[in-house]
Amino acid sequence: MIVYAEVECMLYDGHSLKQKRSVLKRLLAKLQNTFNVAVTELDYHDLWQRTKLGIVTISNDYIHSEKVMQEVMKVIDAFVELERTQTTVERV
Repeated sequence: MIVYAEVECMLYDGHSLKQKRSVLKRLLAKLQNTFNVAVTELDYHDLWQRTKLGIVTISNDYIHSEKVMQEVMKVIDAFVELERTQTTVERV
């Protein structure tokens, strides 16, 4: 099973692209190391208050893929530097 999510987030405290990239670098590293998911910034590269992430997990068990994606969303929600605003999840 492949589960794919697009997650839009707002960064309210950052005041530069450098600060945004620092926050994203920490978040992406945490997600990749903890859950072994593929994650990248898809859009809003030049805006320092907004980002759109693409996250993919692959497993032979549908339930496991769903649980991994739910845990990923919990980590994103717990990240104090940003707020998740819009999420789209697709199952293949």
